[in-house]
Amino acid sequence: ITGAASGIGRAIAERCVSEGMKVVLADLEEESLAKAAAELRDRGASVMSERTDVSKRGDVEELARRAVDEFGQVHLLFNNAGVAAGGAPWEATWNDWEWVIGVNLWGVINGVKVFTPLMIAQNTDCHIVNTASGAGLTVGGFSAPYSVTKHGVVALSESMYLALQTRGAQVKVSVLCPGMVRTGIGE
Repeated sequence: ITGAASGIGRAIAERCVSEGMKVVLADLEEESLAKAAAELRDRGASVMSERTDVSKRGDVEELARRAVDEFGQVHLLFNNAGVAAGGAPWEATWNDWEWVIGVNLWGVINGVKVFTPLMIAQNTDCHIVNTASGAGLTVGGFSAPYSVTKHGVVALSESMYLALQTRGAQVKVSVLCPGMVRTGIGE
């Protein structure tokens, strides 16, 4: 689960733990990640945590390697890490565009490129959930970087769905498009 230290990712982790799953927590925020892992372990969960910058392919490759080394296989992947920055398309800063695209879109692309072949090769039922947003289905005029990336995640997920289905793969994909959720994304 990327973005697992807080918000939607943390809630997903808690649910997976409650279902008895072994869970790999990935997040960029080391202190929050360590706290989340410790709290879940205190509840008896089998948890591994890995500081991961999803915008960096090497970090995602290391995450996959460590997950397989620790638990043998990956059956469920949540490409969930996300950040927000707004502004009209021409007013959002270059840095905001690059940061949001790096995490929200490249983060999911990296997860898909690294984990999908691994999951296909396992030859067992697997599922990938890519977190987009309601902003991936509609647009507003003041959150261009965010909306652009979330539309990209929806398109990527739909493309994956069709490609996996055509190949008869045991890997399935869903896209999560939540509305407003109380998380720290605005911070």
